[in-house]
Amino acid sequence: MSPRKRQPRWVRAVELGAAVAGAAAAATAAGLAAQRTVAKNRARRDDVGFGSVRADGHTVRTDDGVNLHVEVDEADESADTDAPTLVFVHGYLLSMDSWHFQRAALRGRHRMVLFDQRSHGRSGRSDAAHSTIEQLGRDLGEVLAAVAQTGPLVLVGHSMGGMTLMSLAEQLPELVAERVVGTAFIATSAGNVGRLLPGAPGRILDALQPFVIGALAKLPVVVETGRRSNAFAMTRRLAFGGPVPDSYVVFVDEMISTTPSRVVWDFLPALRLHDRYLALAAYADAPSVVIVGAQDAILPASHAQRLAEELGGVPLLELDSAGHMVMIEQPEQVTEALEDLVERALAYGAGR
Repeated sequence: MSPRKRQPRWVRAVELGAAVAGAAAAATAAGLAAQRTVAKNRARRDDVGFGSVRADGHTVRTDDGVNLHVEVDEADESADTDAPTLVFVHGYLLSMDSWHFQRAALRGRHRMVLFDQRSHGRSGRSDAAHSTIEQLGRDLGEVLAAVAQTGPLVLVGHSMGGMTLMSLAEQLPELVAERVVGTAFIATSAGNVGRLLPGAPGRILDALQPFVIGALAKLPVVVETGRRSNAFAMTRRLAFGGPVPDSYVVFVDEMISTTPSRVVWDFLPALRLHDRYLALAAYADAPSVVIVGAQDAILPASHAQRLAEELGGVPLLELDSAGHMVMIEQPEQVTEALEDLVERALAYGAGR
């Protein structure tokens, strides 16, 4: 038997490096999985009933055939009959359940409409061609036509939901002018979402994003494995501005993790190209409020500050210790701001 051919030193080094990297990755994934398990066990002790505030579901079929899951909380008989309907629009990779605290606090006092945006939550999947902010605006218009045909409206949008409100105004300015008496923009932006870094580095990264997204979209197994390993740690780090109960992190992590990776990639180009500063003019006359977490790592507070200025200097509520999920981190302050908005909307509606 001939002696085994000796491998070049560089090949052995690469093999060793790959083995070490693989072992490290496996150990990291195992550690993160254990972290998620521990957090879930802790979450059972401080669970506040996330996802338990429900109503009978409606199905609204969109113009391109996607079924949207819609729920309506009717007001009690003692509620003000002139009060506007509150319409809640959730953000990217979330669902209507992200409004848990506001829905629980305002239930019975106001008529409320909530729905899962296309490809999110209990709603049907969209194709990539219709995974756009324009389509989300049309979807909102169809939801209003189906379950809130008449009466004044207060629109509340978080993150991508706030962009949906801007798209509605861009496409149906008459509806906004005639019926919207108040608007809340929460942790959202009217443009430049894709610019993650300032200056030249930001411009380069912005230009490369489509290629990176396209490459990752072709590797679904790798991406899904990475998401399962890292999603919980990333949620804790990026979604919140400070320490929160484990149940909060688990709740948001589950909403994000149950959204397929294909949906992540389908919507990213639309978020990157979003630019609707001109659409804000439709909301300039009626009362508005802009709410943001000062520690928002996804859409920094500078986006909210410019938004408030573009709306004519409307109230800006910047909560020091909160991040992107500000309505979960600081629910009382956000709900109080919405109640104040409704009071101002009532006065505005009466004045008209």
